[in-house]
Amino acid sequence: MNARRKRGCKGYTLVELIVVMGMLGILAAMVVPLAEMNVQRDRERELKLSLQQIRQAIDEYHQAALVGQIAVPAGASAYPPSLQVLVDGIPDARVPGKVLYFLRKMPRDPFADSAAPAEATWQLRSYVSPSGRPQPGVDVYDVASRSDGMGMNGVPLRDW
Repeated sequence: MNARRKRGCKGYTLVELIVVMGMLGILAAMVVPLAEMNVQRDRERELKLSLQQIRQAIDEYHQAALVGQIAVPAGASAYPPSLQVLVDGIPDARVPGKVLYFLRKMPRDPFADSAAPAEATWQLRSYVSPSGRPQPGVDVYDVASRSDGMGMNGVPLRDW
């Protein structure tokens, strides 16, 4: 008998190792796109939540201005002059010494440059700006992402 068989050598052949490595490579190639898709989905979810928070704060500011809690100069819209006002607060016109806050901190656009300040990551639209061509102005009526990217739903992120 062969001396090798007598000793009972166990192990894998080179062919078996190559086949297993090939299978692992194929599995890894399938997992990478799924991981990228999960990251994109998480960023889109964060963008949607941030947009909802800011828009709700703008609407609450507008409502407070309409009921007289916020002093609005004659001829001005009842929308905030900047996003930072929503965080910094504004004096309550009805209760001296009280400050109205609408956001605890400014959410940032998850698709924007991480070095930019949170307020600078948003495309601002003023009240007098047309919806098709949003432009900043003396107030903030709406916000949108500055990203040129496309959402997984096929809608450009700036149109959310």
